[in-house]
Amino acid sequence: MSVYIHGGLRSPIGVLNGQYKNTRPEILGAQLIDELIKRYKIGSVDGVFCGNAVGTGGNIGRLMSLMSDLTVSTPAVTVDMQCASALMSIEMAYTHIASGVMDSAIAGGIESSSLQPDRIYAAGDDREGLYKVAQFSPQDCSPLAMLEGAERTIQKHNVLKEDLYPYIIGSHQRAIEALDNQYLQSYIMPFTIDGKDCIDECIRPKINEKLLSRMKPLLGKDSITNASNACLTQDGAAFVYISNEKGPFRIHSVMPCAGNPQFSPEGALESTKAILKRTGLSMDDIDVVEWNEAFAIIDVLFNKAYPNHMGKYNMLGGALAYGHPYGCSGAILALHCMAALESCNGRYGLCAIAGAGGTGTALIMERM
Repeated sequence: MSVYIHGGLRSPIGVLNGQYKNTRPEILGAQLIDELIKRYKIGSVDGVFCGNAVGTGGNIGRLMSLMSDLTVSTPAVTVDMQCASALMSIEMAYTHIASGVMDSAIAGGIESSSLQPDRIYAAGDDREGLYKVAQFSPQDCSPLAMLEGAERTIQKHNVLKEDLYPYIIGSHQRAIEALDNQYLQSYIMPFTIDGKDCIDECIRPKINEKLLSRMKPLLGKDSITNASNACLTQDGAAFVYISNEKGPFRIHSVMPCAGNPQFSPEGALESTKAILKRTGLSMDDIDVVEWNEAFAIIDVLFNKAYPNHMGKYNMLGGALAYGHPYGCSGAILALHCMAALESCNGRYGLCAIAGAGGTGTALIMERM
């Protein structure tokens, strides 16, 4: 059975302790879902799939659903695949509809790094004390696991700090240009807090090599990873509406994967290779690529693997500019992919994202 994306919305993306510093993610998500229902004239929904990586726990997707205009009989599930949570939520909605279990669903994710709670291990746990970051692999319990994974990947591929500059600057420049892209703007829901319009807070129009050269390393004086080549920590919400009725975008295929957790940024590349192999498509067939550039090394991996296809990569800018609200970033990718396909009159778009613990997932959509 064919499954279609009819549209979607995201919030403006806020930085840690920025415009959404006191806004609970389930409230932000509920407001966005209500606008999604109104804008796309959605009558009923068979289920909600909500990504969330660093929230308060429990079924926060159900809590969000109950705060929205959805009926109390609408089931909701929270998905935690860390950075890949929202894209996996869309893929789970796709599989439920393709199998005939559901006819329609809302899928995406919510996140608030600003309100990320402290947690504490139980007395009988040999890992002691307070923590914010979960353990992602048996060999590594570091709270800096993702940054350290990026640093290892940089060293593995012999990348210099200066090699990353063009990718960082290019991401911000494309994001600035996208402020005038009518397709992208149609997928961003206006939010106002205390009479002030919310914006994508992290885009930097004046970023340049001189500023990048001054960035201090985050993992010791000899490390390369810093606050410019690693995305900032964000708050936001993003959802799409999916059904078995024909719509403007068809979900062509999905493909989760997993690899070495020590080099977690490689998940986007590995899932891309896997989905292309499974479908028989090549990068030549793809018109738009949206990878979550949580780190600039991810851009390098794409360029090394597909050097002739950089023109179709993150055409509207990436997470280095917009930021990375973990649990909803995959849905942001899907929305930006839809906007980019409309902008270039393309047919196939590919979204891919790496997740903590060496996971990754990819989705190919077809513009009808």
